[in-house]
Amino acid sequence: MDIKKLLATPGQKISLKNFDTAYVGEYDKEQSKDLLKKNKKELAELQEVFWADDRYSLLIVLQASDAAGKDGAIRHVMSGVNPQGCTVHSFKAPSKEELDHNFLWRHYKALPQRGQIGIFNRSHYENVLVTKVHPEYILGEKLPGIDSVEKIDEEFWTKRYRQINDFEREIFENGTHILKFFLNVSKKEQKQRFLDRLNDPEKNWKFSSSDMKERGFWNHYQSAFENMLNNTSTEHAPWYIIPADHKWFSRMAIGEIIVRKLRSLDLKYPPAEDPEKLKLAKKQLENEK
Repeated sequence: MDIKKLLATPGQKISLKNFDTAYVGEYDKEQSKDLLKKNKKELAELQEVFWADDRYSLLIVLQASDAAGKDGAIRHVMSGVNPQGCTVHSFKAPSKEELDHNFLWRHYKALPQRGQIGIFNRSHYENVLVTKVHPEYILGEKLPGIDSVEKIDEEFWTKRYRQINDFEREIFENGTHILKFFLNVSKKEQKQRFLDRLNDPEKNWKFSSSDMKERGFWNHYQSAFENMLNNTSTEHAPWYIIPADHKWFSRMAIGEIIVRKLRSLDLKYPPAEDPEKLKLAKKQLENEK
């Protein structure tokens, strides 16, 4: 798979209108499922060495519109990994305590430790997405000098993108590799998935009236996503724009990119103890009555 076609190339201005949400490359559904199965097996093997190596951590960021398939991607791609080495954080609206700190505080706290894979299902990018569409939410942060929506100008957003880039550069330079996936779903496909949830009583719980409210801001969110991609896709923390109209393709693509990242690291098991000590331990165990 040519993953460069999915990359939001750092420094290159992109428009989401140029990215086909139904793109599947040269793959069909069965080929994608087979490749996902293969990648899950390899991911499980790589994770074991990643854990033992204990020098790096991996942060996977998922952002998307509602019903784009973030939860399903996590479930299908990561189903083979050891739960002890993987954590998932789904960030909701910030609490009062979180609002009394800078907006990155709660995300610092959730970062994976060395040897672990951490997944942010929604992330620090909500602070330039939902707040960009609803800038009144920023007022809850009680920032000095920001006491009205009118003061949340382009300079404010430029500064916030820089703060996010600084945050990611800092953690990268300290051993955390970062993969960011934007699941690019069409408005037409979102409509169908909402209808599927409403038509199936067992899936009604997945639907919220707030989903319809946010759908009304579709164009505003598309603009916010474009600004996010253009301002925060960097060499050390790139964005991948994953076509999400076909879940089987998006899951395969995400799995492939994660496996390639882990392959690229110089992972190795730590050296064992002195061979003579191992022989002695083996002999003691064999001689036990």
